[in-house]
Amino acid sequence: MIDLNNHKLELEYPCKWCYKIVLLNEKNAKKITKTILEDREHKITNSKTSAKGKFKSYNVDLTVHSDKDREDLHKKFHSHKDIKMVV
Repeated sequence: MIDLNNHKLELEYPCKWCYKIVLLNEKNAKKITKTILEDREHKITNSKTSAKGKFKSYNVDLTVHSDKDREDLHKKFHSHKDIKMVV
C-alpha cells in the first residue's frame, strides 16, 4: 500500500479543482460560497444529503492557479463558521 502522506501532490497549474463542502441543511450554500469566493468564477452543485436530512454536501468547482491558491481556498472554506467539513 502506498502512503500518500509522504508524497507531494504534483499538479500543473492552472487546473480545475473541486472542493466538497458540508453544511447544515438549512444553510444557503450559494450565499456562503459567494462570500468566500466573491467574484471568482465557480460552479456549485448539490452532492448528497445525510440519511436523516440534517446535512447537505455540495461540489464547488473552479480553477486554481497555484498550490498556494488551492490551499488558501481550502483554509477559507474550512474556517467559515457554517461549513462543517471540507474535502
